Amino acid sequence: MRPQDCESVRALSLFQDMEAGVFERLISAAYLQRFPAQIELITEGESADFLYIVVEGCVELFSTANGRETTMALVRPVSTFILAATIKDAPYLMSGRTLEASQILLVPSGDVRQAFAEDDKFARAIVTELASCYRAVVKSMKNLKLRTSVERVANYLLRMQSRTGGANVMELQIGKRHLASMLGMTPENLSRAFGALQAHGVTVDGRQITIDDTERLIRYAKPSPLIDDPSC
Repeated sequence: MRPQDCESVRALSLFQDMEAGVFERLISAAYLQRFPAQIELITEGESADFLYIVVEGCVELFSTANGRETTMALVRPVSTFILAATIKDAPYLMSGRTLEASQILLVPSGDVRQAFAEDDKFARAIVTELASCYRAVVKSMKNLKLRTSVERVANYLLRMQSRTGGANVMELQIGKRHLASMLGMTPENLSRAFGALQAHGVTVDGRQITIDDTERLIRYAKPSPLIDDPSC
């Protein structure tokens, strides 16, 4: 690994408090690989042989059943995925593929479990990470079950605006098909939702989103920190 990549991984909350020797041993057993877009990295139901860390690019986590497919999450640098399956030594519950050319660090699951058993600080970091993931799932379920499709889109745009520092003009970083799947709707319903949000100060032109009146959109969306705030 390049020193800057190693530093980026070390800076993740999961690894930053690890004993230096344990971290070095864990990373020395890992594989840093480049993958082109649309390469399937993991398949749901298969054994969790590695913990994956996205160093560059973007990975889509998705699931399929009865001829249907849904996007579960998008993972961007520098982030891990499939931690729970790695710790439990259990099958993957989701599949994962690159959305664009990506650089991925693969850490053998057995080495992660050994470090978990040896390093108390690493073990605590894993528990904290898994607790955060659990809370994120609860928030996602509340978002799907307690809001209409238009309200889900409105709150997504407000979260997107917050991440961009309050910008009124933004660019969607993912395709509308993936966005619709993440928000639990069809692409057609997403288009209708964008149309409905025009009355609440939103203009859509391709991937460009303009929020002309943030306060009006907030009054409609009614964002909640118990759903929308990632720090809660």
